[in-house]
Amino acid sequence: MSNRRVNVGIVGYGTVGKGTVNVLIDNANVIKEKTGIDIFVKSVADLKINEFDDQFLRQVPNKYTDANMIINDPYIDIVVELIGGYNAAKKVILDAIEKQKHVVTANKALLAVYGTEIFKKAEEKSVQLGFEGSVGGGIPIIKVLKEDLAANNVKEIYGIINGTANYILTRMEKEGKEFDEVLKDAQRLGYAEADPTFDIEGIDTAHKITILSSIAFNTIIPFDKVFVEGISSIKQVDIDFAKKLNCKIKLLAIAKKHENDIEVRVHPTMIPERYILSKVENVFNAIYLVSDKLDRTIHYGRGAGGLPTGSAVAGDIISIARDIVCGCQKRVPVLGFTKEYRSYFPVKNIDDIRSSFYLRFMALDKPGVLSKIAGVLGKYNISISAAIQPGDYSPGDVVPLVFMTHETIGRYVSDAVREIDSMDYVKSKTVVIRVEGAHRS
Repeated sequence: MSNRRVNVGIVGYGTVGKGTVNVLIDNANVIKEKTGIDIFVKSVADLKINEFDDQFLRQVPNKYTDANMIINDPYIDIVVELIGGYNAAKKVILDAIEKQKHVVTANKALLAVYGTEIFKKAEEKSVQLGFEGSVGGGIPIIKVLKEDLAANNVKEIYGIINGTANYILTRMEKEGKEFDEVLKDAQRLGYAEADPTFDIEGIDTAHKITILSSIAFNTIIPFDKVFVEGISSIKQVDIDFAKKLNCKIKLLAIAKKHENDIEVRVHPTMIPERYILSKVENVFNAIYLVSDKLDRTIHYGRGAGGLPTGSAVAGDIISIARDIVCGCQKRVPVLGFTKEYRSYFPVKNIDDIRSSFYLRFMALDKPGVLSKIAGVLGKYNISISAAIQPGDYSPGDVVPLVFMTHETIGRYVSDAVREIDSMDYVKSKTVVIRVEGAHRS
């Protein structure tokens, strides 16, 4: 075992590609001491490879602009796809699997949308597919669900799994700034992309919860069934009201398994300050699991970045390398469960899910307006737990009116808000935020 070398080819030399090469080369002796295996970065491919030069890349013997040079190399044991996106990445992965090479990827978007095809191909060809880096950056969570919690029935998942969104909400809370101003700062500092849509509109988070819930619930979650709402509608006034209610607003990924169906959703969520997830700030991520035997666990750390994600990718490479050296095949199924036992659970429509709600109306400050809004809510069987009407406005001003509801069905709230928004005295679209209290502190 100590004389065995496992050859790795890496496709894509962006942030995560560089981080992975750094980890594998800089800590090569650490890895060898722990595993007895020489994990050798034999090749790197990138369309712009000739534009890169660093101390770690110089130690890689083969540098290509064509990924096929790695895929077709008979001496490459593991192909690592780190180019991101859909079409090109999918082709690299499927071509590598066809050549019966093991694959590691951090491509959450690809796996969430096209995972079924990729998982099936890996099973057919009896190759391993590692994707720890696709969720939570360097936080170990995929292996936790696939192996460490294999004896547990995982019931609930709550995740803060997008660092950009969490950074923006943290800055809004701590500095009293509006969303647009903080977003510009985040872009300037490199915490947000030039086009931040995937992050701020919840799409990136939805990709990740699709993967996590598929593994946890022994099923394949169709990405298009996941409810997704981002944080761009959140204003400072909502942050302020949350503070008055001893709560914080987080972009939360939530998945719950019921007897006959499951919930998988992403949306801004108001959670009490005493809950542990409310303490997760800035670019950090956390995944909170509830299972039947272990009960509650939280997994916390850096959710993005070259070295944290590169560490997760390296962990997959090491795990596969150990199996190669030991002659193991299909030790752990691709998703952690065998297809023979795969269950199907319909994904619950967001309007059928019960929860409490925070409702913020912008309405004229006139006598009777508060009672009229309350009357419409009552018409739809929505019980009010608290109402807040600011007193520092002049009559005739447009003021925020806030209602907290008792637990109710989402459809009732949607219907009530639609009717209220059509009234003359309501001057902008109502902000609706679910209040989550199912997870414990």
